[in-house]
Amino acid sequence: MPNKIVCRTLGPPETLRLESFASAPLAAGQVRVAIRAAGINFPDILMVAGDYQLKPELPFTPGMEAAGDVVEIAGDVGGVMVGDRVIAKLRHGGYAEEAMVAPAQPTPLPSTFDYAEGATFLAAHGTAHHALVDRAQIRPGEVLLVHGAGGGVGLATVEIGKLLGATVIAAASSEQKLAAARARGADHGVLYGAEPFREVVKRITDGRGVDVVFDPVGGEVFEQSLRCIAFGARLLVVGFTGGVGVAKTNLVLIKGASVLGVRAGEAARRDPALGTARIAALLQWAEEGRVRPHVSHRLPLQDVAPAMRLLMDRKAIGRVALTM
Repeated sequence: MPNKIVCRTLGPPETLRLESFASAPLAAGQVRVAIRAAGINFPDILMVAGDYQLKPELPFTPGMEAAGDVVEIAGDVGGVMVGDRVIAKLRHGGYAEEAMVAPAQPTPLPSTFDYAEGATFLAAHGTAHHALVDRAQIRPGEVLLVHGAGGGVGLATVEIGKLLGATVIAAASSEQKLAAARARGADHGVLYGAEPFREVVKRITDGRGVDVVFDPVGGEVFEQSLRCIAFGARLLVVGFTGGVGVAKTNLVLIKGASVLGVRAGEAARRDPALGTARIAALLQWAEEGRVRPHVSHRLPLQDVAPAMRLLMDRKAIGRVALTM
């Protein structure tokens, strides 16, 4: 019998349990995927704690992205065949050895990726693409400040920002994370704690400030970012791992700035064409070798709690994957 991670009680990752389950018959049009790897994302951690906007009915299996092989198809389903290597896009259910998905959910696994890379690709790189292309509409030659640049979504944003022609300033909490960001194309690095990052940014930009801020951190980081932006800047609010930031509306007004929320998944659910174009662009870049997830840790499925703790304790560089 296959295994899965089950959340029966909301709380910390240590409340999760590995359980076996019986494979259910497929409904017409469904696809069964034997999962080989699943990505750890902050929304998974928040969902298990009951702190995410999506609150599945208990018990549930977390995991919003996975990769594996199509092993069974019920009925006539176009675009997918048994034996295909795919990425499964889910709202939850990915931390399992198999999953049943709708025909629209599997995405071809890039030929250049292994399963762990495929399972850590679309959430982070999809968020980065939506933020920079759809929300900020970043232009070649603009200056992009990426906070949390050593994390999975941060590194993806560094990579895509550079690909789109921006000058990229990466801000991170360690020299190792800055080194990873530079390897992905960052032009400049800012080490939190060495000196106020807004002073470093002003020095790098000769006092002008940055055009786009990518902020998955929030809190004081967001507030200080308002003090190192150029006129007409766009501040992308992606998360709040450091707390909820407060927008100084006088600074937004003076700089003619825009504060933009970034919800890549919800945007694609509301406008499927937007999601289709995003995935097509990402898959093309992946096949061309221009983008690739950085997976710093790969742990077995039963080690889901330590895997989540790597993100929570800021010990991961890039992404963390569970392997089956």
